[in-house]
Formats: sequence, C-alpha cells, structure tokens
Amino acid sequence: MGTDNLHHKRKAKSMKALKRRTARREAYKKILIVCESTKTEPNYFENAREYYRLNTVNVEVRGDCGSDPMSIVKFAQQRFREEKDAGDPFEEVYCVFDKDGHSSYLEALSTLAAATPKNVYFAICSVPCFEYWLLLHFKYTNKPYTALSGNSSGNQVITELKNYIPDYEKSSRTIFSDLINQLDSAKAYAETILQQNIKIQTDNPSTHVHKLIQTLQNLK
Repeated sequence: MGTDNLHHKRKAKSMKALKRRTARREAYKKILIVCESTKTEPNYFENAREYYRLNTVNVEVRGDCGSDPMSIVKFAQQRFREEKDAGDPFEEVYCVFDKDGHSSYLEALSTLAAATPKNVYFAICSVPCFEYWLLLHFKYTNKPYTALSGNSSGNQVITELKNYIPDYEKSSRTIFSDLINQLDSAKAYAETILQQNIKIQTDNPSTHVHKLIQTLQNLK
C-alpha cells in the first residue's frame, strides 16, 4: 500500500511539473541544439536565440557533451529520450559539429541519417570547421583546406578569419549579433557553395549552419 501511494505521489508530481513546463512554452516548436564546444558554438546559438527573442524552454542550447561528433549525437539522443519520457519531446534536434580532425565524423552523419523518429535529427556540419561559416560573413570563398604539418585545416580558417576579426576569440558571447549585418550574404554564400559542391562531389569547404539559422528565424 505504501509503495503504491508513493508511486501515485511521484506520478502526480511529475504531471504537475510537466504542466508547469508546457505552460511556460510558447506556441512554436521545441528544438534542441547540441554543439561540440563549450564556448564558440553554444555562445553563437545562445546569442542568436536571444537576438530573435526565443524562449529558452522552446530552444535549448547545449555544449556540455564532449568534443567529438559521436559524443554530440549520443548526448542529443539521450536528451530526446529524457524529454520524451517526461511527455514533452523535442520536435527537432540539431547536432552541430565539424569535420576537422574528427575520426567519428562519418559515423555521426550515418547515425543521424538512420536515427528515429525520422525527420527529427539534423546534422549541422561544417568543413573544415565552424569558423568557415563566420568567414563567409566577410567574403565568398570555396577554396578547399588541407591539413599541413603542424597546422590543421581548422587553424588555417581561423588565421584567415582574423584578417577580418583581429581579436577573434572562441569565447565571444556576441559573435552572432556582431555579424548580423553580414548574415544574409553569409547565408547566400553558404547555400551557393553547397549546391556547387553537389556538382563536383566534394564537401570541402562547406557549412550547413545557415539552415539552422533559417530555422531559428522561422520559429515564431
């Protein structure tokens, strides 16, 4: 009897918590953004969320999941299960990661492609790195990047980016809003390069970040 009462109390408490949480949600999609870094990408998307005045209950940004692509995918799937079990699942889940130097990159892409439920999980990848997306805010470039001895392809992009942002730091909390005037150009460049890459069958360089930004813009 005591065990049954405890079970009913816990269930009632869980239902009350769910009602409070769903009451705070606004009338647009609930999405999850999981990033590979604890600084650059989470700060960027948190800044974007704030800029578009999106509710933190509707848009959850996480960067506390490890640095390799498969860690991001596994964390995202776990968070989806947690919210689904609580009765308030994410409608879309975005995994943000780079190709540069990551051995689990292709595994992460294939895992997301096969993930269920369908049309929930999306890979927001950049080749070689996230900073390539930032670089497109300043110029159009489809020059491929190749790792050199002591100088990764990602570091090469950052060096190039510093020609435009000399004091660029990965910990910047306002990088999205700082570059807002160049956002439309960057989105157009990124999409054009993706379409060109399909024709020549390459992914170097490329980025899908503009697709997630478009999602955030369209949420409300």
